[in-house]
Amino acid sequence: MTIATDNGLSVLDGGQLRLLRAIDAVFLRFADRWDVPEFRYPHLVRSQDLDKFDYYDNFPHLGLAATRLDPARLGAALSESQRPVDRIPTEVMEPSGFALPSAACYAIYADLAGSTLPADGTMRCTVATCFRNEDHYDGLQRLHGFSMREIVCIGPEDRAKQHLERAKEAVTALCAELGLEVKLAVATDPFFDKNSGKAKMQKLFPVKEEFVVDGLAIGSVNYHRNFFGERCAIQAGGDTAHTSCLAFGLERWVHTLTERFGGTEAALSAVEGLS
Repeated sequence: MTIATDNGLSVLDGGQLRLLRAIDAVFLRFADRWDVPEFRYPHLVRSQDLDKFDYYDNFPHLGLAATRLDPARLGAALSESQRPVDRIPTEVMEPSGFALPSAACYAIYADLAGSTLPADGTMRCTVATCFRNEDHYDGLQRLHGFSMREIVCIGPEDRAKQHLERAKEAVTALCAELGLEVKLAVATDPFFDKNSGKAKMQKLFPVKEEFVVDGLAIGSVNYHRNFFGERCAIQAGGDTAHTSCLAFGLERWVHTLTERFGGTEAALSAVEGLS
C-alpha cells in the first residue's frame, strides 16, 4: 500500500521498503563488480555550485532551495495566520546559499573540483534523496522527493564512453532476467544550453538515454563530455576530465517491479532470486 498526498509525497510500507533495498543491492553489486567505491554526500548542495553548472539557466522549473526562516518575522507572521499554517510566507525567508539537488551526481563533481586524477580517472557510487519541482506528481512514478542511485565515471573520454556501454549492457541484461520489456530511448529534456556547441554535438552523440518500461523511465545513462571537468577544473592525466553516469530512480523500480509481478512480495522474491 502506498499512502500519497497531492504534493508528490509518498510513504513506502514495509514490503515496498524491502523491495527498494533489494533492488538497490543489485545496483550496488554492479558497483562492486566494477570496483567502484561508494560515497555518501551531504543532503544539500551549494547554490553557487549548481549555478556553476548552468543549472538555474537550464532547469529553472525544477529548482528548490533550502532556506533559513527568520524567527522574529516568522513569529509575527504566524500570529496573524490561521493555524495550522498552510504555507510559509516568503517574507520570513532568508536568502539561501543551499539547494535541494535534483540529481545525485552534482555533489561528486563539486567534491572533485580542482583535483588532478590519475590518467585513467576514477569512479564513484552514491545514493541521494533528490527533489524536483514538477508540474504534476503521480504516486511512485513521479515524486517531489525520491531516491536516486548513481554510478559515475570521471576520467578520459574513452573510459567515460566505455562506462556507458557497459552500463547499458548490464541494465538490459538485468531487465531481461526480470522479464521487463525495456526500451532505450533518447531523452528529450535538455542538459546544455540549446545554443551551445555542446548542445549541437548532442545531435551526433546523445547526452542522455533512458531505460523505459511501459512508458516510464526507470533509469538512464548520461554523457556530459568535458562539461563538468571544465566547470570544476578536474583533470584526468593531462586533459580535462569527461564524465558519464548510470542513474536509477529507486521508487520507480519499486512501482515497475510491483506491476510486473502483481505484488510486492512476488517482486521481492524475484529480485532476491537474481543470479
